[in-house]
Amino acid sequence: MELNISEEFKIICKEILNLNKTVEEWCQIEADDMFQTNSYEGGFDATEKEFCFSVFVEDIEYWFQVSLNEVKQIDEDLIDKVQIKIAE
Repeated sequence: MELNISEEFKIICKEILNLNKTVEEWCQIEADDMFQTNSYEGGFDATEKEFCFSVFVEDIEYWFQVSLNEVKQIDEDLIDKVQIKIAE
């Protein structure tokens, strides 16, 4: 299933980019709840080497992951959707 990128998630992406860290630096400070908004909760996972988020859509929890490169592309409006899956 695809989820349209919201302005709320774009703000998270901008926060990530403003921290100006490499993937290796993110691995050192991984936290699964570093970014929290009304709709999203997530952070960097060193095992996956990606940002992992949960989001609720119509009271169902979904998970999705984005790489640091995808975060940049979302910020630049090059990506407007992400693949999500039902939380396990």
